[in-house]
Amino acid sequence: MQEDTQYQMPLIGDKAPEFIANTTCGKVNFPSDYSGKWVILFSHPADFTPVCTTEFMTFQSMIKDFAALNTELIGLSVGTLTGHLAWIESIKNLKYKDWENMEITFPIIDDMNMEIAKKYGMIHSHASSNKTVRAVFIIDPNGIIRTILYYPLTTGRNFDEIKRTLIALQTSDAFKVSTPADWHPGDDVVVSAPSTVEEMNDRLKTKNKNMDVKAWFLTLQKLSKNSIMEKLQKKLTAKKRK
Repeated sequence: MQEDTQYQMPLIGDKAPEFIANTTCGKVNFPSDYSGKWVILFSHPADFTPVCTTEFMTFQSMIKDFAALNTELIGLSVGTLTGHLAWIESIKNLKYKDWENMEITFPIIDDMNMEIAKKYGMIHSHASSNKTVRAVFIIDPNGIIRTILYYPLTTGRNFDEIKRTLIALQTSDAFKVSTPADWHPGDDVVVSAPSTVEEMNDRLKTKNKNMDVKAWFLTLQKLSKNSIMEKLQKKLTAKKRK
C-alpha cells in the first residue's frame, strides 16, 4: 500500500499542527484555544471498542489531577460526532474498576475524513489504513510538541507514565534540570554537565551538600516533591491571575 505523503509527521520540538474541528464539546481552534495551557492530545482507534473504553474512563478519572497541572485533555478518532456521543452515553452505564455513572467531559474530535489524524501521523498504514494508533502528544503552553508516544491498537496506555512524563517536563522547565531514568517527583534530578574546563574543575571541587557529583558529567541534585509541586502550583496561580 502506498504511503500518504501529503503530510509530514510532526516531531518533538515542532509547533503543533493547527486545525479547526467540531468536538463533543463544541468547535475547537487548536492549539490557539489552549494557549497558556499544557495539552494532552490523544487518539483512539474507534468508538465502542473495549480497550478504548477503559482508556477513556481512566483519563476521565484523572482529569482533576491533570487540571491541577494546568493540563487539558482532548481525544480524537476517525469517527463522527454522533458516534462519539452515543459511545460516551453508553459509558455512563458501565462499571469498570470502582468507576460507574461516569460522564466523559473532555472533548472528542470529529475526524471522519482523517485529515487531522494524518496531520499528526496517527494513521500507521501497516497497522490500519482507517484507524488511528494510540498516539499521545504532550503539547506545552506555547503550542510546542514536547513528547510523542505511540501504542498499538491492542495495547492500552500506561497513564501513570503519561502523568509522570508531564510532571517531568514541567519540572525541567521550572527548575532548569533534567530527570534521570525511572524518575518520579521527589527523586534526585540531573544538573546540566559543565561545558568548559573551568566549570568541570569547579564541579569536581564542589562542596554543595545538595549535590552528588558522580563524575564531572553526571551530577545529581536533591529536589523534594513538595518543592516541585509548590512551584508548579505557583506558576498555575500566577497564570490564573493574569
